[in-house]
Amino acid sequence: MSAFCTSSSRAGGRRARRVTLPRAGLFALIPALIVFTAFWLIPFGYLVVLGTLPDSATRQNAYWTILTQPRYLQSLVTTLILSASVSVAAVAISAVVACFLARHRFTGKGLLLALLTFPLAFPGVVVGFLIIMLGGRQGIFALAGQALTGQRWIFAYSLGGLFLGYLYFSIPRVIMTLVAACEQLDRSLEEAARSLGSGSWRIVWDVIVPGLAPALLSSCAICFATSMGAFGTAFTLGTELTVLPLTIYGEFTNYANFATAAALSVVMGVVTWGALLLTRRFSGNRSGAML
Repeated sequence: MSAFCTSSSRAGGRRARRVTLPRAGLFALIPALIVFTAFWLIPFGYLVVLGTLPDSATRQNAYWTILTQPRYLQSLVTTLILSASVSVAAVAISAVVACFLARHRFTGKGLLLALLTFPLAFPGVVVGFLIIMLGGRQGIFALAGQALTGQRWIFAYSLGGLFLGYLYFSIPRVIMTLVAACEQLDRSLEEAARSLGSGSWRIVWDVIVPGLAPALLSSCAICFATSMGAFGTAFTLGTELTVLPLTIYGEFTNYANFATAAALSVVMGVVTWGALLLTRRFSGNRSGAML
């Protein structure tokens, strides 16, 4: 009888804990829900509604305006191509560096890793100034070109300079992620592939790349999202660049065209969110398939 009562009390305790834990979890979510509602849901909802108002120039719906006006479409397409290019280049460069750092031990490795990730401390404006010092009118390349050919080599104020700026602050983020992923790879799979006669390149494509696929995809998505909304570097290099953050800034500050600025912001947010969502689902499926 005592054993029965003890087991019953234990079962009752487990039932009580099952009832209590969800309530505690709900209370723990309240601060996060408040912040999410106040700083994302309400402002983004207001942007969505504001974008339905007429454009100040065309007097048409702002969403329809950005889909029919060539300058808005050009800004969107340019930003998409630039962000995708930066993402692919950053992941390709960082993957090689990360694999090397994860597989080799040498004196000064920690210092080298710290130097490679040091640009994380720089805001976008500082990165823009660094690109100007490199390829601006008085930059290193301009002075070198003047001395060698009599013409200044200037690229800082173009999409090429913006590409280098975005690449500069994207590589450190990817390296930090991929170094950790490379350290977790199962080296026995590589040894097994090598014992079966696979060459180095075959091992890379058949073993290492699939093993790093989730980390590569997530890093690529983060770089894409960061490049889509980066403003400081683009603003420092020149307001004439046709990228979406500068277009939104111009519509908002120069023309007081709040409806179109809101519509462009919503489109940029939806595109970025969609890319992150697709990448997360695809990387999840790849992880499940490998397991």
